[in-house]
Amino acid sequence: YCPRNEIRKLEMEIWELKTVGHEAAYDMSWKTLMKMMANKYCPRNEIRKLEMEIWELKVKGTDLASITQRFQEMALLCGRMFSEEADKIEKYVGGLPDKIHGSVVASKPKTMQEAIEIETELMDMKVRTFAESETASKRKLESTSRTTRNQQQQQ
Repeated sequence: YCPRNEIRKLEMEIWELKTVGHEAAYDMSWKTLMKMMANKYCPRNEIRKLEMEIWELKVKGTDLASITQRFQEMALLCGRMFSEEADKIEKYVGGLPDKIHGSVVASKPKTMQEAIEIETELMDMKVRTFAESETASKRKLESTSRTTRNQQQQQ
């Protein structure tokens, strides 16, 4: 893949607009400028590796932030994979856990940002629900332990 330091160089080059100059850069579309920068800093074989990685990208546990950031970085460099925003959303949502995936798809997000907001809210609810059930189980266990101790002391 394209190393992070190369991505940082790419960002700096875009920021400073050294390669094409201000006037030419302002006349270009964002996609054209990104393609030019990717061609300069990320060889085609490295882009292919990123494309393969993006197909394997899945959420592990509840770590949405890092997977979202990685997906967005890779999607910028692999722009040809996603001719439409819907294609990008479909691929991103495909890496979500099944229960969240179905809910996000059913909500029919129109933008990546909308998909990210929906899945973040759903994952937060999932984490809260899990924490609440853990707390309830712990309370029940403690109550049962107290009851057992009290019964043993009374005998």
